[in-house]
Amino acid sequence: MNDARRMAQVFVELADTVLDTFDVIEFLDNLTERCVELLDADAAGLMLTDQRGRLNLMAATVQRARALGLFELQVQEGPCLECFHTGRAITNVHLDESHERWPKFNPAAVESGFGAAHALPMRLRGQVIGALNLLTQDQRPLSLTDLAIGQAMADLATIGLLHQRNAYDQTILSEQLHTALNSRVLVEQAKGALADHSHISVNEAFNRMRGYARRNHLTLADVASRVVAGAIPPDLLVTV
Repeated sequence: MNDARRMAQVFVELADTVLDTFDVIEFLDNLTERCVELLDADAAGLMLTDQRGRLNLMAATVQRARALGLFELQVQEGPCLECFHTGRAITNVHLDESHERWPKFNPAAVESGFGAAHALPMRLRGQVIGALNLLTQDQRPLSLTDLAIGQAMADLATIGLLHQRNAYDQTILSEQLHTALNSRVLVEQAKGALADHSHISVNEAFNRMRGYARRNHLTLADVASRVVAGAIPPDLLVTV
């Protein structure tokens, strides 16, 4: 499959938020995964505001990116925070050369194995609802084409999320994100439990849970809840 055709498929996938079965968690996970697939990035994470206007980590492609995102929120500095507050893209920042900019975040990012960081605003006109973080292991820059595609994906996802709010109720987005945040905590708990039980990585545990959810037409939160409760035996969560 050529790159143009795959990119078109991804944009259609991100635009499909009108279904009754719309799952915010899976939508945001797909966005970060497609960024790594289509762009020259090694990891991606995504932060969105809750109903109180506070940023929360909602998705990350790998565990070290998730841990770094949580640290960024803890110390209140880093590319996503700056991108969100300014509404401007943060691009091609070498993490071992900008200690004055983010004195706490940068050493943690380098220790996590990342060499450069980029953040793109989740923005529609003047409304910024979050930021998309792109990380590379070395200091290679993202091309103007990659940045433009990444911003287009972020813009499309933002439109989809805001459409969900406007289609039903003015408070639906904040309510969905609040529910998604609670569900994300449950998903992380289930991933850890499954990884520990089956002696696999947390990424593999997540892939197994997501595969089971798709095969059985369940949400990730449903599967996570049943895994934690012991209602789904780990042996059923096999990768197909």
